[in-house]
Amino acid sequence: MSTKEEDVVTNMFVTSTHNPVLFFSTAGKVYRLKVWRLPEGGPATKGRPIVNLLPALDKDETIQTVLPLPEDEAEWAKLSVVFATAKGNVRRNSMDAFANIPSNGKFAMRFEEGSDDRLIGVALLEASDDVLLASRQGKAIRFAGDEVREFTSRTSTGVRGMLLKGDDEVISLSILHRVGTTSEEREEYVKFAPWKGEKEGEPSLSADRYAEMQAREQFILTVCANGYGKLSSAYEYRRTGRGGQGITNIDNIGRNGPVVASFPASQADQLMLVTDQAKLIRLPLESLRVIGRGSAGVRLFNVADQEHVVSAVRLADDGSDGEEGEAPVADGNTVH
Repeated sequence: MSTKEEDVVTNMFVTSTHNPVLFFSTAGKVYRLKVWRLPEGGPATKGRPIVNLLPALDKDETIQTVLPLPEDEAEWAKLSVVFATAKGNVRRNSMDAFANIPSNGKFAMRFEEGSDDRLIGVALLEASDDVLLASRQGKAIRFAGDEVREFTSRTSTGVRGMLLKGDDEVISLSILHRVGTTSEEREEYVKFAPWKGEKEGEPSLSADRYAEMQAREQFILTVCANGYGKLSSAYEYRRTGRGGQGITNIDNIGRNGPVVASFPASQADQLMLVTDQAKLIRLPLESLRVIGRGSAGVRLFNVADQEHVVSAVRLADDGSDGEEGEAPVADGNTVH
């Protein structure tokens, strides 16, 4: 995407033309458009100002989060919408609260007067899902989504999801599907996980249970501003009570730089990174081995001096093959 000098790409998502998209603004308002109403362009297109698409935006109001919705509105009753803020607050509402949105938008969330809090993520949540919050300084917390009661108000500030220290802030909201394991099963599985390579001994889990846990295993990809990152098993992210300080998500923030994103991904996926110099890199995750939750990670992307990764997006495997021998490390002048 071409940009003006003062502009950078910060977000990207994959959807279809028939899906509705909700636009959540810094003022806590929500707007809705169908994807086919968005301008279509090529790789060098700059696009159109969002105010041309959403003319009801106020002068100092900008879009913070976009959320593509399922095309079938009959499925909306089964879903909740969960909000997360930079200061660690979360809130859950029924999807029905956002079924009808006027052309000039409506309030989705309010913040306390004088607060510098802001909305950092909005996601769809099923009853059996967990919420994962990741912070800029390398912490993460996982808790059951139904620990956050369903609010009827769209203007509440919500409840505490994560307790933050110092100037840390939440930067990512993700949804994980619950597998239904015990802590002992998770520890045993991780000890003998297939991504560990050859191991001595055999797991105490039955063959059927081991196969089930392998089939339902999820992975968390964490990306940092200096181009480092890692892929870890979600089984290492134990579920705790809402409102705690969390656990280590990635180590060595001093070398890695602050965390930019942390979300579910797999080795079959690809990763799209965008830098603050408007460079873009697409790389496969197949060569990125799974490592421990508290490890420091590896280099994903060679950033230039004074250049930082500002956005990371998972691209689901489309079945196409990449170039033979292609490694996951690349520079900012190459698009894979």
